[in-house]
Amino acid sequence: MSATVSPIREPLIRGSKTYHQITEDLCAPTERTPSAAWVIAFILAVGGLATYAFCLLWTVWNGIGTWDLNRTIGWGWDITNFVWWVGIGHAGTLISAILLIFRQKWRTGVNRAAEAMTIFAVVCAGQFPLIHMGRLWLAFFIFPYPNTRGPLWVNFNSPLLWDVFAISTYFTVSILFWYMGLVPDFATIRDRATGLRRRIYNFLSFGWTGSAKHWQRWEAMALILAGLATPLVLSVHTIVSFDFATSIIPGWHTTIFPPYFVAGAVFSGFAMVQTLMLMTRKILKLEEYITMAHIESMNKVILLTGSIVGVAYLTELFIAWYSGYIYEQFAFYNRVFGPYWWSYFGMMSCNVLSPQIFWSKKMRRSIYVTFVMSIFVNIGMWFERFVIIASTLARDYIPSSWSYYWPTWVEIGLFAGTLGLFFTLYLIFVRVAPVVAIAEVKSILKSSGDQYTPSTRETVGEEAVRKSNLDY
Repeated sequence: MSATVSPIREPLIRGSKTYHQITEDLCAPTERTPSAAWVIAFILAVGGLATYAFCLLWTVWNGIGTWDLNRTIGWGWDITNFVWWVGIGHAGTLISAILLIFRQKWRTGVNRAAEAMTIFAVVCAGQFPLIHMGRLWLAFFIFPYPNTRGPLWVNFNSPLLWDVFAISTYFTVSILFWYMGLVPDFATIRDRATGLRRRIYNFLSFGWTGSAKHWQRWEAMALILAGLATPLVLSVHTIVSFDFATSIIPGWHTTIFPPYFVAGAVFSGFAMVQTLMLMTRKILKLEEYITMAHIESMNKVILLTGSIVGVAYLTELFIAWYSGYIYEQFAFYNRVFGPYWWSYFGMMSCNVLSPQIFWSKKMRRSIYVTFVMSIFVNIGMWFERFVIIASTLARDYIPSSWSYYWPTWVEIGLFAGTLGLFFTLYLIFVRVAPVVAIAEVKSILKSSGDQYTPSTRETVGEEAVRKSNLDY
């Protein structure tokens, strides 16, 4: 019998890089003059941020009467955007924590940007409930503390309060995990910098020396935080789904929401990571570190989670039909054939039908198809949140109170402005920190052992190999 030959995995780093070349390539975006593409993107992002600031001040000054909320629809674009942004923030922790625990090496090309995306998305999400309160200066009422003004406490039975605990915990752990991963790379930039820049990065790196003790503690802390963060991937959007599932409103009161919301959050989060990484690899010229192997692996996850979301949509329709409960049946009939039918079919086409193109390997490995599909998925996931909120609330038990909701320019400006805020933060991040984790990429190169064959030494020379090892 002939021996079975194992297939050779596609390399996650292309170009036979040395350690020194990795350092040069990944530190370059933080050291060189920004490209014209980055400058144009930053100007557009800051323009969106200015729009957000104006619409926020307009809302605070004039009140949420500037929105098109009415007696039937009390939640509109604000809560839709809140749930959408929280969902996007899920993929960062999934890539960073769960894939680290399972030792999936392909995470190293995308985990740093995904972690940053998580933090910036949660920053965008957390503002909408506060704005929705109408009086930002009373935001302290959502925190559980002894009230000295009277016997007034927050309602611990409300899932809206659970959101505060879940999202704040998730945000804290995500920041710790993200910053801890940055420390070795900040030290690398520090050792290459001079003057004030060197002192700033020395402060950010906490005196990192790269000693064996430092690496031991760093790896132990990474596993501890990954273990803490993994349950949060499941818990955060589960609790967000309780905002709807614990109510008695037909169309919301269903036990399928927690797993359905989690799958949808991972789905939209991975799509946003794809959007960011495809732009980043092009603008910063990182094609050799964010390879087609990374893109294909991400597309496989999008295909899987998109199929799960599609099954959840069909299960909802089946449950409504099988229950025999006329109000539940009407809620879903109204979603499909009511005044918001366009959002329902947009949701189904973007979230269920379009990801099926990734069954084809050729499509999974196409840059243009992947970029377009990542945009479609996030549009579809926004439609999903809008369908759940607006179409359910628009028609209640009393036909005389039925109404139609359409956002005002202020609501549209707030949403577009948070996109500006998100991309402003992300573009600043790629200028001050390596967007791909230098230390983790080098660890892949070291563990693979296929970059330093005798032929490689003959090509790059003994001195280059020695220098690259010193760099590491």
